[in-house]
Amino acid sequence: MGAERGVTGGRQAVAVWAALRARPLRFPFTAGPWRCWGHLLGGALLGPLVAAVLAVLLVVGLGLSVVGVGLLVLLGVALAGVPVGALERRRLRLVEPVPVPGPHRPLPGAGRRARARTRLRERATWRELGYTALFALVLGVVDLAFTALLVFCGTLVVSPVVVWALAPETVMLIPGRAVAGPVGALPATAVGLAGLLFCAYAGALLTAARVRLVRALLGPRPEGLGRQVLELTRSRARLVDAFEAERRRIERDLHDGAQQRLVALSMTLGLAAYELRGRAGDDPAVTLVDRARGEARLALEQLRDLVRGIHPQVLTDHGLAAAVAEVALRHPIPVEVDIDLPDRLPGPVETTAYFTVTEALTNAAKHSGATAITVLGRIADGRLVLQVTDDGRGGADPAAGAGLQGLADRIAILSGRLLVTSPIGGPTRLRVEVPCSG
Repeated sequence: MGAERGVTGGRQAVAVWAALRARPLRFPFTAGPWRCWGHLLGGALLGPLVAAVLAVLLVVGLGLSVVGVGLLVLLGVALAGVPVGALERRRLRLVEPVPVPGPHRPLPGAGRRARARTRLRERATWRELGYTALFALVLGVVDLAFTALLVFCGTLVVSPVVVWALAPETVMLIPGRAVAGPVGALPATAVGLAGLLFCAYAGALLTAARVRLVRALLGPRPEGLGRQVLELTRSRARLVDAFEAERRRIERDLHDGAQQRLVALSMTLGLAAYELRGRAGDDPAVTLVDRARGEARLALEQLRDLVRGIHPQVLTDHGLAAAVAEVALRHPIPVEVDIDLPDRLPGPVETTAYFTVTEALTNAAKHSGATAITVLGRIADGRLVLQVTDDGRGGADPAAGAGLQGLADRIAILSGRLLVTSPIGGPTRLRVEVPCSG
C-alpha cells in the first residue's frame, strides 16, 4: 500500500481504496490487509473502552448535576471528542500515509479556561463528539464483529494443528459432529482460507469507509478554512482602512495646524524686517530676520511636500487622474499621463492606485536611468487597469526589495494583482489590476 495521493471526484483519494483498485487480485497478498486488520482490531479494543468511559461520565455527571459538580463532568463529556478525535487521526496513519490535519486552530499560551471556552465554540468539537458517540455505539461494534470473524477464520485455518494437539480428545468444529483427525479438519482449513480472503477485501472496504468518515468529521472543513481566510482578509482590509484614516488625520493636522503656523511665522518675520529697515537702515538684525524668513519659507515648502506625500488634497478633491498629473509635473523625468476614468473610484482603490503610481515613478527616477515614462489607466471589465512603462535599463526584481513587494501585498488586500515585466535592457512595465467594486 504505497503512499499514493490523488483526487477522485474532487476529493482526496484513499490509499487503501487506490491500492485495491489498482491490483485487486494481488491485494490480499500485500501488507495492505494486515494494516487494515490492525486498524480494525484497534477499533475493537477502543470502542468498548470509549463506550464505558462515556457511560460512566454521563451517569456521574447527571447524578451530581444537582450539586453543581456534575456540570463539570458533563463539560468533560462535551470535550471528550477532542482527545478521541486526535487518537483516531493518529491511528489512521497505520493505513493512510497522508495525515489528516486537526480541525482546531492553535491556542499558544492560552489557559485552561480560555482553551475550553474556545473549543466549546468551535463546530469541530461537536463533530468530534458526534464521531465519539458513533464510535462507541456503532463503529466499535462493527470492528468487534469483524475481529471475531477474523479470529474464527484464523482458527479454522489452523484447525488440523488444533485437532492434532488435542488428540485423543474429541474436537467438534460443527456442533454434534466430531472431527476424526487432522486430515478430517482440512475442509475447515479451506473454509478458513476463503474466509480470510473475504476478510482481506471486507477489511479494506471498511477501512476505506472509515478514512472517509474520519476526514469528514475529524478533519478541517474547507468552508471553515474559507471563513478564516475571509476573516483574515477583512481584518487586513480594516487595518488598511484604519491606516488610511490615520494618514488623512495627520495630513489634515499638518495642513491646518503646522503649515498655517509657518505661514504666519513667515509673514511676521516679513513685517519685522520691514519695521527694522524703516528704523535702523542696514542693521545686522535685518539680515538675521531675512535669513530666518528664508528658513521658514524652506520649511514651509518641505512641509507641503510632506503633506502631499502623506495624502494629497488633490486626490481627495479631484480624483486619481488629477493627482497623478500633478505628480507628473513635478517629476524629474518627463511623464506622459493618459488616465481616462468614467467616474470616481472607491476610496481604497483610488488611494492604492495613486501610491502604486508614485512608488513606480520614484523607483524609475532612482534606479532605471529612463528618459521617458508613460502612465496609462482604464476601466476594463469592472477592474482598474494601470500600466506604468519606462524606457530605462530594466532588470527590476520585485523580490529584491520591500517596495514592490509591499505594493503587491497592499494590492492583494483588494483582491488585485501586480505584474512586473523588466527584462535586462528594458523597458520596465508595471501593470496593476484592481477590482472597482465596493
